[in-house]
Amino acid sequence: MSDEAFRIVGSPRFGGLLVVADHASNHVPPDIELGVDPALMHEHVAVDIGVAGIAKLMARNAGTAALLGAVSRLVCDTNRRESDPAVIPETSDGHAIPGNRGLDREARLARFYRPFHNKLNELLESAPPALVLILHSYTTALASAPDEPRPWHCGLLYDEDERGARAAMPLLEADGLIVGDQFPYSGKQYNAAIERHVESEGRPYLYIEIRQDLIAHQAGQAQWAKRMTRICGQVALAIS
Repeated sequence: MSDEAFRIVGSPRFGGLLVVADHASNHVPPDIELGVDPALMHEHVAVDIGVAGIAKLMARNAGTAALLGAVSRLVCDTNRRESDPAVIPETSDGHAIPGNRGLDREARLARFYRPFHNKLNELLESAPPALVLILHSYTTALASAPDEPRPWHCGLLYDEDERGARAAMPLLEADGLIVGDQFPYSGKQYNAAIERHVESEGRPYLYIEIRQDLIAHQAGQAQWAKRMTRICGQVALAIS
């Protein structure tokens, strides 16, 4: 199932796994002009590199569905609160987004932000999963902070409910990975999905950021899809 704001892969099932990849696409609708260099649309400011491939591979498993964002985060960032100015960013990692200045904010939110979140809520209500996996990727270094090291292979984020992160941490470390605890970002800051859909309802979840150079290719995506399928099953059992 697809819509201008989202795409669903796989079949949601009660007690299954729902993968949420809101930054999965770099698509910009033809009637929207961001005013940026086209090359920027293939970088982390426009799309979470690798997550679409992982989500689609995971959704091949019975009982797993994936909700993918269908437009670039530069068009509308559904991982921000609706009131956050960065939901329609005018700058991102030092890059100006001139096409987002002076636009009809309400129209953009009504077209992309609310349909995505409404569909996510509908999926969670109609077929409550055993676990929600919130899937993101991050760059090895920000253009705006090139000297700040990011040594982690992945990071786990959370707000108040740490159960998923605490269960997943040793499983990821057992694979020889360096795992950030609230790094490279904090779930207390970037938590629209956490706040609105999971913690507010007491739903079990795991929020992971994977370093994009590890999943920029098909082999890495396949490896991480297999890993996250296994770990999500273990986490769901551990915190149920």
